Amino acid sequence: MKRILLTGMSGVGKSTSIQQLRLLGYQAIDMDEAGWSVMSDDGDWIWNDARIDALLDSVKEDDVLFVSGCAENQGQYCPRFEKVILLSAPEDVIIHRLTTRTTNSYGKDPSELAETLDYIKTIEPLLRQGADHEIVTTIPIEDVIKTILKIVND
Repeated sequence: MKRILLTGMSGVGKSTSIQQLRLLGYQAIDMDEAGWSVMSDDGDWIWNDARIDALLDSVKEDDVLFVSGCAENQGQYCPRFEKVILLSAPEDVIIHRLTTRTTNSYGKDPSELAETLDYIKTIEPLLRQGADHEIVTTIPIEDVIKTILKIVND
């Protein structure tokens, strides 16, 4: 059984990677999709504990499960993943992706963009410390997926 977490800041390609992995037939969950995350009492976007616990418990011996996301409470789940892969990109690439993407409105608002840029300085280093691997996603998505699959199969 392999549980793989793809994490990183907004705009690094987590959702795109999950979509590509789904197209290849893998079980791949984007924690930003409806029902997987909830708003906490203090206003933070966090993973739905009951749902993620059930998902991680359901992985069978020969399964490969990919989960993508970044939330304040993800650290409590990291020990349940066999590999944690940080997806990253330079700030200018993230700014371009956030301001031009059509699949998600997060980051278009200047305050959200500023928040993401702050997270790159404050949160991304913590994610990097906890990651087993890092992929800089300035390469074509096909190469990102090949690299993810190579990591999983090593």
